[in-house]
Amino acid sequence: MTPAGTAVAATPSREAQAWWPVALAADVTRQPAPATLLGQELVLWRSESGAVAMADQCPHRGARLSLGQVHNDTLQCPYHGWRFGSGGECVSIPAVPGFTPPASHSACRYDTQEAHGLVWVRLTRPATPGTSAGATGNALGLPGLDHLPARRLIYGPFDVATSAPRAVENFLDTSHFAFVHQGWLGDAAHPEVPHYEVTHTADGRPVIEDYRAWQPRAAASAAGGDWVHYRYEVLSPYAALLSKHGQAGGPQDHYTIWACPSGPEHCRLWFAQYTTDTESTDDALRDFQIAIFAQDQPVLESQRPRRLPISGGEAMSAADRLSVAYRRYLKASGITVGVC
Repeated sequence: MTPAGTAVAATPSREAQAWWPVALAADVTRQPAPATLLGQELVLWRSESGAVAMADQCPHRGARLSLGQVHNDTLQCPYHGWRFGSGGECVSIPAVPGFTPPASHSACRYDTQEAHGLVWVRLTRPATPGTSAGATGNALGLPGLDHLPARRLIYGPFDVATSAPRAVENFLDTSHFAFVHQGWLGDAAHPEVPHYEVTHTADGRPVIEDYRAWQPRAAASAAGGDWVHYRYEVLSPYAALLSKHGQAGGPQDHYTIWACPSGPEHCRLWFAQYTTDTESTDDALRDFQIAIFAQDQPVLESQRPRRLPISGGEAMSAADRLSVAYRRYLKASGITVGVC
């Protein structure tokens, strides 16, 4: 059995060392639940010390632990009742009372942390401690978002039949607004994309400091059209932040996309909204964002190849500067999952 905290052999080491969102923190309870990350089947459950992620496979006979139950702060296998603590250690074998299970009977347990309203998992620890942990904003860590408004709503999960990089690139794309989001975020009579500059953070992540566009309905609270200023920042290979504001004194909105590659051509997405809007209800904000993604999803799932080409093969125009920069960033970062 794979030792706790290590990756399965088929998982690329760089992605295996990254922290990935796998569930809403509120959804990880005392009831075991399955999840999939980079093709690895997981079971998620909550112990007294916090969220736990294990391989969804009992080391005894391979049964799904997600079909089991939590008893006395241990996860019990549904097949023979073996019990596992939050560290993966086997603490009880009912068929052999009084037996102390050795370490070789442990379940495969993965590192977890909770941040930004989500539970994050990494499949293996980095060779150099500290290279992919914590909220340091590095390519494989979790970005710090303390500067964003306190009001936060999270939308999802959305299971999408495309790669995680395709979904993130769509989030960064501006020239589809006039067509996919006509009457909402764009106007078919004004499809032009104004010139913008792409800069980079010190660690190479692409940024657009200011992008100005007219939007017929820029937000859930908007009664009409408005000139909107966007700021885009790639947070990591599979995450990005969009900040937008309209007229002075109006609400400030910030949106993140968190993409989890369940496989090379399928992903699970969450969108978080951080807003200063104090008038719109949670339902109104949620309905607006769900409607926006409902317009995106069928187009995203129609794209071929599903994996994002980062070595050429798709035509580009001047409006695609950020897409070009994002693909170059993925290539320079050594990303292999969801790209071709």
